[in-house]
This record gives sequence, structure tokens and C-alpha cells, in this order.
Amino acid sequence: MGGVLALTRTPVVSGWFTETAADGGFRLLGTRCSACTAVFFPREDAYCRNPHCPGGGELAEVPLSPRGRVWSYTDGRYRPPAPYVSDPAEPWEPYTLVAVELEAEGMVVLGQAAPGVGVGDLAVGMEVEVVGGVLNEDADTRTAWTTWRFKPVGGDA
Repeated sequence: MGGVLALTRTPVVSGWFTETAADGGFRLLGTRCSACTAVFFPREDAYCRNPHCPGGGELAEVPLSPRGRVWSYTDGRYRPPAPYVSDPAEPWEPYTLVAVELEAEGMVVLGQAAPGVGVGDLAVGMEVEVVGGVLNEDADTRTAWTTWRFKPVGGDA
């Protein structure tokens, strides 16, 4: 009995997000310094990056806000030059980048928009949520490389 084998979902960068959060949603993961309460994304595991921190704080993993507001956005309509890796034989697919100010942390995180969301669907100040997405699939290793994306709240994209 033949069948299609499922792809193994593997994070592009381990430890930067989770798809199995306690509340059942997708969450970016950051770290918080216990001395100054600064929150970092991408996560920091060696030392507090806050230059005003009194020091000595432990860094603990924290899930970041699942929602935020569009701070800025743009589209990528050209194939980036090296060292970006892409197959020149494949057609280039434009994509939308979104800078989002996370609700509780007040920090800006950059990511791609969810498939189907273009610059015409976004506006500065619009509420968006972080969702899981597939960056690419590798049939040889049966791997779906996962990442985060942003989509408008209430959007179907």
C-alpha cells in the first residue's frame, strides 16, 4: 500500500518559536532578563543586551505577544543577490515583509506576511497576528522548514 509520506515540520531556527504553546497557538520565543526585565528577540542566551542593565540577571525564555500592529511594510519584487540562496531556474515569487510592533513588549519584529497577504492588504497601525508558515519544502529529506509569518487579525490569508 503506497502513500504519500508526510513532511517533518522543522523550525528554520531552533528555539525562536513554538507551534505547541500552552494556549494552542503559534508563539515567537524571546528571553527576559530578571535584573532589568528587558525582553529580546531574537532570543539571547549569553548575556543581557540592555546597556543600562545593572547586570547579574538570569535570562529566561518567554513567549512573546501573539499580536501586534503594523509598524511598516514593503514588498520584495526582485531576487536578492548572493549570498541569498535561490534556484535561478525557478520563477521568482514576490513576497511581502512586515515590521510589527508587538503588543506587550513594544519591540518591532520583522517577518514575511502570510501567503496571500500583499502590500495592498496592509496599513500602518493594522492589527496582525503571528502564525506558523512553511519557508520551503525539501522532498529529498521530507522536511518542511517552518518559520513565522504575520497576517491581519480576522483575515483569511
